[in-house]
Amino acid sequence: MDKYRITLTLEERTELEQLVSVGKSAARKLTHARILLLADAKHGEACTDAEILSALGTSVRTIERLRKRFVTEGLHAALDHRPQPPRPDKVKIKGDVEQKLVELACSDPPRGRCHWTLQLLADELFVLGLVDTISTVTAGQALKKMTSSHGSSRPGVSRPRRTPSTSGAWRT
Repeated sequence: MDKYRITLTLEERTELEQLVSVGKSAARKLTHARILLLADAKHGEACTDAEILSALGTSVRTIERLRKRFVTEGLHAALDHRPQPPRPDKVKIKGDVEQKLVELACSDPPRGRCHWTLQLLADELFVLGLVDTISTVTAGQALKKMTSSHGSSRPGVSRPRRTPSTSGAWRT
């Protein structure tokens, strides 16, 4: 016995059949419509999840999730794609904190160290009271977006190398 039984009204069934017959929607939406039509207990014999799985090639979890969403939220919620929650910005430090981070990275390292590490930079920003918490990944991402390079006026990692010409002589 299914925990969430799907019973479509005549209007819902007509809408789903029209959606599937036209076929001009997103593939996910069409698959969900087909699942709902096959799982309808009111009109004819409802298919089991295993039969729907073999007919449409989707996962059992998708069918279960769709059944629950249809019963709890309705037809349009079950058909439409639920947008993902907004993601935070990749770089979490900006402005004065970012400027201080770059200044630290370009300055001489602490006594006893030959260079700044990301952990040292993150710890120094915390000690200075510029941030409450910061990870080494966040510090690295903030520094990565800088286009400065040691030894070259152009951004990038290395200078282009000279290539020999086809005549055998070196280009200058």
